[in-house]
Amino acid sequence: MAVQQQNLHRGGCRCGAIRFEATADPIYASYCHCGDCRRASGAPVAAFVGFHAADVTFEGASAATYGVAPVNRSFCGTCGAPIAYTDERLSDRIFFMLGAMDAPENYPPRVHGYVREQLPFFHVDDGLPRMETMTVPRPSGENQ
Repeated sequence: MAVQQQNLHRGGCRCGAIRFEATADPIYASYCHCGDCRRASGAPVAAFVGFHAADVTFEGASAATYGVAPVNRSFCGTCGAPIAYTDERLSDRIFFMLGAMDAPENYPPRVHGYVREQLPFFHVDDGLPRMETMTVPRPSGENQ
C-alpha cells in the first residue's frame, strides 16, 4: 500500500535566507485592516494564513522580531520581508503573511478583520464576513 504524502505548505522571505514549511493544512486565512498590520506590511490591508505552530518548521537564518506583547512579528533581518506574527494568547498558532507563502493563491482569505479601521478608500467587495475587531477569539474573551 502506498503511503499518501501530506500536503506541504512552504514559504519564505524575499531573499531566501528564511524558509518555512507546514505539514498540515491551514486553520485560518484572513484579511486584517488594523493600523498595526498596515504599518507592519506597508500595504493598505494585510492577509494572513494560520497554522498550528507544532506543524511548522523553519530552515536557514533566524528571523528578527519586534512587537509589543502579546503580539510578536517576525521578519528577515537580511531583506526585511515580513514573515509572520504570533500572539501569546494563541501560543499554539502562527500566522504567516500571505505574501510569504510560495503559493499564496492557495490560501484565499475567508474573513475581513478590524474593518472599523479600514481605510475609507479601500474596499474589497468579495462577500466575505466583516468583523469590527479581531477574527480569532482569544481565550480571555478579549475582543480588541
